[in-house]
Amino acid sequence: MNGCSNESAGSRAFASTNAPVRSSVTPLGPFSLALSAHSSGDLSRRFHGGVLTQIAEIDGRLERAEARQRSDGTVLLAAESAAALALLRFELALDDDHTPFLEQFASDALLGRAIRALKGLRPIRLATVSHSLLRALCGQLISAREARAIEARVIRRVSSRDPATALYAPPTQERLGELSPAEICRLGLAPRRAAALVRLCRTLDLERLRRSPSELTARKLRLERMIGPWSFGVIALEGLGIYSHGLSGDLGLIKLCAVLQGRWADEADSARLLEHYGEWAGLASVYLLTGIRRGLVRPPGCVGSVALNARRLRSLAPSRDTGYDFAGAVSLAPMAALASEH
Repeated sequence: MNGCSNESAGSRAFASTNAPVRSSVTPLGPFSLALSAHSSGDLSRRFHGGVLTQIAEIDGRLERAEARQRSDGTVLLAAESAAALALLRFELALDDDHTPFLEQFASDALLGRAIRALKGLRPIRLATVSHSLLRALCGQLISAREARAIEARVIRRVSSRDPATALYAPPTQERLGELSPAEICRLGLAPRRAAALVRLCRTLDLERLRRSPSELTARKLRLERMIGPWSFGVIALEGLGIYSHGLSGDLGLIKLCAVLQGRWADEADSARLLEHYGEWAGLASVYLLTGIRRGLVRPPGCVGSVALNARRLRSLAPSRDTGYDFAGAVSLAPMAALASEH
């Protein structure tokens, strides 16, 4: 069954939730809530015991919404309003069938194993584009743990907390724009990134960008110097819900490129790798990075993990910083040959 309908089983599943709106949705194409939501938790949502719980701010009210998946693949949704339920459905990408991606790259030299093992994986989106902008700016040039800590401090500063779940409302551009760059700097974000966050929240209608053509969206955001290729990839995947812009320059992809080439790589090398996946570059980024972490992506002849091999190569490379996003430089001829082997 495609679409949504009320279902008594869904009501029983969410009996503990004060949620008058309930739906049963059959996702378009393969979908695994467990795979997709496994690492999606933040201050606004959590995944525990097979249930994704989140808080949304709807017309100034904090509303709870939940999702769980049955063994037949059906996803049961429950929320306190139709608007909160529609938002959760968008975040889970239940109506965005990625079967063409799975079929096109099933025999890809790098992605084949990951696609077979992770075919139900879809990147979970954030409730607001503003949140994705905050995440993108926090994630530049620092560790993931430090980036999430800064993001959490900013959310605690601007968002309301739901006492029943201890979750916070997703950050909005209005509340982020009310802060001064100096205030955001005190929460840990570097000055230029703090200034960019405030400026974009005050001058762009960020949430409207979800309804704009992706090319126009890209032009608007890329005019901002602090939005590099990786940052726009985060906003595209987690904020706008589009799969065509990859996480070019992600350190995990740079490590993969280094192992493919036998020497250290840079952002441009990862961009050339993702060009092979065309309109699916964003989704390919997610599958490559998840596959690397799970040992499903390993270049031919690579003994040991990608991370260990890349660490050895990095130790042999000269250290040089080439900009605000990423560092290093090499050529990519061997990688192009490998990418064509699918």
